[in-house]
Amino acid sequence: MPAPTVLEAHLADLAVALREYRRAADRLAAWGDALAATLTSGGRLLVAGNGGSAAEAQHLTAELVGKLRHDRQPLSAIALHAETSALTAIGNDYGFDEVFARQVRAHGRPDDILLLLSTSGSSGNLLAAARAGREAGLRCWAMTGPTPNPLADACHDALAVAAPDSQIVQELHLVSVHVLCEHVDRALPLPLGAVTGGQPQPVAATRAAPRTGVEVVLDDGAGPGVGSRGGRRDRTAGGAR
Repeated sequence: MPAPTVLEAHLADLAVALREYRRAADRLAAWGDALAATLTSGGRLLVAGNGGSAAEAQHLTAELVGKLRHDRQPLSAIALHAETSALTAIGNDYGFDEVFARQVRAHGRPDDILLLLSTSGSSGNLLAAARAGREAGLRCWAMTGPTPNPLADACHDALAVAAPDSQIVQELHLVSVHVLCEHVDRALPLPLGAVTGGQPQPVAATRAAPRTGVEVVLDDGAGPGVGSRGGRRDRTAGGAR
């Protein structure tokens, strides 16, 4: 039997990781509800990562400030590594471990959300950012590789991809970014249409149909707002999200 191709070997490893990764469904739904509640009440999301994880983090902020599928109000999300002048000045003056932490202390406010991405979960600058975030009263989340790892322990909650290959971890972090944004959009109180006079206008258009196996439950409008306070819930058929 011929040896598997590079692609076949990679996809086989990805398939193995996907079995465990499916358990992230509940966490991503809860994060989406919480993030939507924070961003629509005037809070902001701060994100950071190194290397490929920086690209994943910046992808997330682009989806939130821009849009995922449908037009809506822009949501406040800042990729800390994208501010190159601040990044290099802080690194030069205070050391590389402070490049994110100092920005967290500058931009973060109590009840904002800080999301840190790392395949290893051991990057010193992300650990310093997590400590700064907790001290400033932010809610700290992490997307990491396998646990246990220091970053997951330093944050309030973590989504850990149980794969030994950092490439697989990053690929599933990107899936997480898209699913998280999908949940944010579904939790928003109102879909928005074209921008008129500088202000997004409500429209009657419906969202794309939910994916197979997902039941979307809406309240009758009498319940409370977004997130853990009630309202919209996403559930997969069969009782396992």
